[in-house]
Amino acid sequence: MGDPKAFLNNPRRLREQRAVAERIRDWAEVYRERALLPIIGGQADRCMDCGIPFCHSACPLGNLIPDWNTLVAAEDWQAASARLHATNNFPEFTGRLCPAPCESACVLAIDSEAVTIKNIELAIADRAWEAGFEQPQPPERLSGRTVAVVGSGPAGLAAAQQLTRAGHTTTVFERADRIGGLLRYGIPDFRLEKYRLDRRIEQMRTEGTRFRTGVTVGGELRADELRARYDALILAVGATAWRELPVPGSELTGIHQAMEYLPQANRAVAGDGGPEISAEGRRVVIVGGGDTASDCLGTALRQQACEVCQLDINPRPPGRRAEDQPWPVHPKVYRVTTSHQEARELAGTDDPRRFDATTLRFEGDGQGRVRAVCLAEAEPGTRHPRPGTEQVIAAELVLLALGFSGPEVGAGLLDQLGLGLDAAGNLARDGCFATGADGVFVAGDAGRGQSLIVWAIAEGRSVAAAVDRYLTGATALPAPVSPVDRPLAAW
Repeated sequence: MGDPKAFLNNPRRLREQRAVAERIRDWAEVYRERALLPIIGGQADRCMDCGIPFCHSACPLGNLIPDWNTLVAAEDWQAASARLHATNNFPEFTGRLCPAPCESACVLAIDSEAVTIKNIELAIADRAWEAGFEQPQPPERLSGRTVAVVGSGPAGLAAAQQLTRAGHTTTVFERADRIGGLLRYGIPDFRLEKYRLDRRIEQMRTEGTRFRTGVTVGGELRADELRARYDALILAVGATAWRELPVPGSELTGIHQAMEYLPQANRAVAGDGGPEISAEGRRVVIVGGGDTASDCLGTALRQQACEVCQLDINPRPPGRRAEDQPWPVHPKVYRVTTSHQEARELAGTDDPRRFDATTLRFEGDGQGRVRAVCLAEAEPGTRHPRPGTEQVIAAELVLLALGFSGPEVGAGLLDQLGLGLDAAGNLARDGCFATGADGVFVAGDAGRGQSLIVWAIAEGRSVAAAVDRYLTGATALPAPVSPVDRPLAAW
């Protein structure tokens, strides 16, 4: 701890955003480049180097947060980078996409404003790339063992990088045409520009990880044949089976799932042609209250929708943590994303969201196209409509962002490997990430259900340690979590 009084004298400061009028005209990230460096040292100095750093417990990766805060305050960026990358393969992703439960558990957050842990992490990660600290780390020798990883999201990539660096010849199989999973086709560029993902993938290639795209395991490539060709198999296929909204009119044209809409927008930004589903000039209604709904909102604004409304069935959260969500729990409080900020400024409204809104039906225009959404206020704690609150709002494009129910696996993958599902509909596994099939492991959302990027990376690192132990009888790879771990928010 550089300055023991810094948390008293230095107010919390966040990175600077580009003006709304500027950023909605492009797909670049909403924050200004290098806006962190002038302020980040003083923010790192606010860390109190607590005797019991609760931020560790709140972070699934076990990031050494007070350590790299002290190093940043001392401007020792190389040492800070080494300390950060010791626990996190991809801090340039988590520094942009993680909701930062570590900050909710910061001791300062008990009665003040938390250290800007997420921003400090991001500053270290970006500085590491700029200064050349983050070099490829190919293994000194190969083990002669081979591993196949199915799925190239954050869990699969983390597992592959760890195993490659341990000396195992690792190949990642991805059904899409590009590597990255939802990092590639689910997260818009205004939150994560894809050159950052490409840069990390190229590092992994240089280290020795192999990638095969356009391959559906369990389909044209049988899963049991893949297992027979490799010494171990990791399934990191995510939880991409989206939830439907079974209300009258859901078959109308113009109603789409968020994960039909967002990938097309990302492909268009990548130069693959214009999207088939566009919000341009249309009145858009987004059904759902999570991050995916917010991403749809920001995307629709950049496509120049004439009007956007978001429906959230939950009540508006309180501005401060509730009594039943005490520190250090990551609380459910009212949060405004950059997309919500954009919608508020453009429309001149308080919030583009309607809370306590339950969707009753969709209405058509007589030619099979959606023209309106009928909704009502939800009874507290239920999805049931409150009598007398029904209303109709115009809609020419409806996007369903209702979350995911589990892994999108067909009978082929399950039958070919003899796998089962747990009570929650996820791929069944034991406390060491292993399935009932010898040498087959499950990591990430496919095993734990829809979750955060930081949990995916943590599980990827942990399953790599489990596979290394399976192949060699021992491991020196870190294992930050097990399948039975739960985040602080669940305490």
